[in-house]
Amino acid sequence: MDLFEHLDQTPRNLLPYDGAVYYYGPIISVMDANRYYKNLLENIRWKSDEAIIYGRKITTKRKVAWYGDKPFSYTYSKTTKTALPWIDVLSELKALTEQKSGETYNSCLLNLYHNGNEGMSWHSDAEIDLKKNGAIGSISLGAERKFSFKHKQTGETVTKILEHGSLLVMTGETQTNWLHCLPPTKTVQIPRINLTFRTIQLI
Repeated sequence: MDLFEHLDQTPRNLLPYDGAVYYYGPIISVMDANRYYKNLLENIRWKSDEAIIYGRKITTKRKVAWYGDKPFSYTYSKTTKTALPWIDVLSELKALTEQKSGETYNSCLLNLYHNGNEGMSWHSDAEIDLKKNGAIGSISLGAERKFSFKHKQTGETVTKILEHGSLLVMTGETQTNWLHCLPPTKTVQIPRINLTFRTIQLI
């Protein structure tokens, strides 16, 4: 690990080619990260996620929520969600993510992983509802988890541990050329909340 990585204003790109992923490390103090974590656990309208896989409706243990500037529709895994209006804690975290990343966002998909048994398989966030090559700003709260990228053609992988209160930004052609996943692990017993600030394409 580069001991001076987080002293730079612009973190280095984690990907070797065909995309850009910047890890800022913790951007929130431990005290504030703990406060945000508790607030989100208690006040977000969490629901089990649903997906259509090989024609079957699957309900996950992992829970999700979708918020935005407007009641945007967002379709992934052949299911559609309608965005809820921002609440104060999300507006605060959105402003912080925009200030740190230099990007703007109009929506947020949140994931709640209750423990390490819950994860996310290889995928890319390239749905037609999203702005093409738009930035996705990801804040992690709670359990530290491994986050991995895999190039769609070469199979090369890159892995990073996402810390409590940290920010990771995916941009450029990352979604076109790379998959990412949150691997399950038996060593994590506490929840993790992930906020992914995104831009829905306005027509």
